[in-house]
Amino acid sequence: MFTRILIANRGEIALRVIRTCRRMGIETVAVYSDADAEAAHTKAADLAYRLGPAPANQSYLDIDRVVAAVHATGAQAVHPGYGFLSENAAFARRLEEEGIVFLGPTASSIDVMGDKISAKQAVAARDVPLVPGVAEPGLTDEQLIARAGEVGFPVLVKPSAGGGGKGMREVHDPADLEEALASARREAASSFGDDTLFLERLVLRPRHIEVQVLADSHGNVIHLGERECSLQRRHQKVIEEAPSALLDKTTRARIGQAAVDTAKSVDYRGAGTVEFIVSADSPDEFFFMEMNTRLQVEHPVTEQITGVDLVEWQLRIGADQQLALSQDDITLTGHSIEARIYAEDPARGFLPTGGTALDVAFPAGVGIRVDAGLEPGQRIVSDYDPMIAKLIVTGEDRAEAVARMRTALAQSAVPGIVTNIGFLQTLMGLDEVIAGDLHTGIIDALSEDDLAEPLDPAALQFAASAVTAAEAAKATAGRPPADPAGLWEDGSGWRSLTPARSTVPLVHRGEHVDVDFGHPPVADLGDGVLRLTLDGEQVTGRVWASADGRTLWVRTRDGLAQFTRPHAETAIGAAAAGADVLAPMPGSVIDLRVEDGDTVTTGQPVVVVEAMKMEHVLTAPADGIVQLKTVTGAQVALDEVLAIVLDPEQTDDPAQTTDQAHTDDNEE
Repeated sequence: MFTRILIANRGEIALRVIRTCRRMGIETVAVYSDADAEAAHTKAADLAYRLGPAPANQSYLDIDRVVAAVHATGAQAVHPGYGFLSENAAFARRLEEEGIVFLGPTASSIDVMGDKISAKQAVAARDVPLVPGVAEPGLTDEQLIARAGEVGFPVLVKPSAGGGGKGMREVHDPADLEEALASARREAASSFGDDTLFLERLVLRPRHIEVQVLADSHGNVIHLGERECSLQRRHQKVIEEAPSALLDKTTRARIGQAAVDTAKSVDYRGAGTVEFIVSADSPDEFFFMEMNTRLQVEHPVTEQITGVDLVEWQLRIGADQQLALSQDDITLTGHSIEARIYAEDPARGFLPTGGTALDVAFPAGVGIRVDAGLEPGQRIVSDYDPMIAKLIVTGEDRAEAVARMRTALAQSAVPGIVTNIGFLQTLMGLDEVIAGDLHTGIIDALSEDDLAEPLDPAALQFAASAVTAAEAAKATAGRPPADPAGLWEDGSGWRSLTPARSTVPLVHRGEHVDVDFGHPPVADLGDGVLRLTLDGEQVTGRVWASADGRTLWVRTRDGLAQFTRPHAETAIGAAAAGADVLAPMPGSVIDLRVEDGDTVTTGQPVVVVEAMKMEHVLTAPADGIVQLKTVTGAQVALDEVLAIVLDPEQTDDPAQTTDQAHTDDNEE
């Protein structure tokens, strides 16, 4: 067995690998970028090695720097985690040439399965069922458009390289195919360095079922049951569970064997996942989608119901040990669900967010596992994927697991960062989710009202209480203690005949809320914990304040809410005369769809921003004349004004208006 390995990754997956290595007595080497110098994984490993600046292509994706780190630290093997270089055949090949063990499959297996076209050809030889489509290398947009009729609409445009939903486009109308292909090629080229595309028939009401496999280098291959990953947002998994509520015993055996046959088609080695698509209306029919030649984000749910440590077996297989498990040894016990916690704002179209974690609060106890790479004080940057943690629960059956997940989410909070935790609570409370009647379109079909998180009335009272207490403390700072009997010196607003009441203005999600605050008894338990008496009941909550004290994060038993003070708002200024196109997150401008001075209509694409490995098309918020405030290639900040759409009736020549204003100033 190895004595030291290097983990070519970051965050929660690096910490996950460290845990197993520590149990097995194996030393670990963490690598980090400048953005992760103080990250949890950097501090948890036995050794840490700096790769370079924050951008991934200058650090975690730089093969030369990672290999240099291996040699400098004396590591014998490399665990790639997932993402970054985990499915990079050139990286696996380079390690082999350098005499370093890659804790994953061979480069040839990655090559075949990393290209969805060659993967389909490989598994077809093993009679694994495929979705009808057009999958040939080198097809141009014109050729794909010409052959789309063979597939039949609706179709799904997919990049041959990569995964995670990047570059995928659903097309229901033939007239939309040309634009979808162009957009998909740009995103595929940016994400994977390969813009090859193919078409598949779009399976209606699809369910995403995947099977975990393990294979050693001695020809032994087994599967560890399936996972259901149908709760997705724009093809990105959000909730995963094992086993699937859809499959019966016979279908489970058939799909498991198909996964084993898929692994054998490329002489697979290590841990891998074979993904299938199943129609909710025909659960006995399944079709091969792709094989992920790495450990999956959702691997913990399989570990929870099988008792098998997949990272341990990656290490053992990498050390050329034979599988000590046969297919008959694998039994599925209980039900496990994983929720991915992202730094993103569901109220703004799930756009990634950033910020500094004021605290990190997750539950513990029976049936609860948290895989997180975040600690208090850590900053979330836009250079990497926005997932910050995984919450995994396990119960005796699915009903118990669902109930446990809902409770666990209510006890989770990351104040300082806008996350999707509240949305996950809403999702786990949907009738179809509780019933297990899943398909991949559930989340995308939710309306804005569905996504709106209800505000706990108690959170308003806690926020108002915290504001009032802070103001009172500020007003009396440095003054001698008042006489307890001197009511005129009491800052509580005490009155002899009626209870003291005051109004505290707050802002919640952009809406002004005036809290009628009746000064209930408040007990400060320290460290931001408050106890209020509301409607005769004593309620405890927690309050955090941002560094400038203008933002309050309030956690009650129903979740986390964010408030700001009205005076903390700032005017946009230069854009006040028109409608703004704002950067939804830090990123880079990769395309401008209009020229400066063009006339645009509401909803017309204006600017394309790339951030968090995704392409975001920003559209005109109103009809008018566009003024561009950015250029292609520019690095932009959150809420930076990228363009202004002016009403032509308000000003015929904005530039002339500006010049006249300067002239008037000079005369004064």
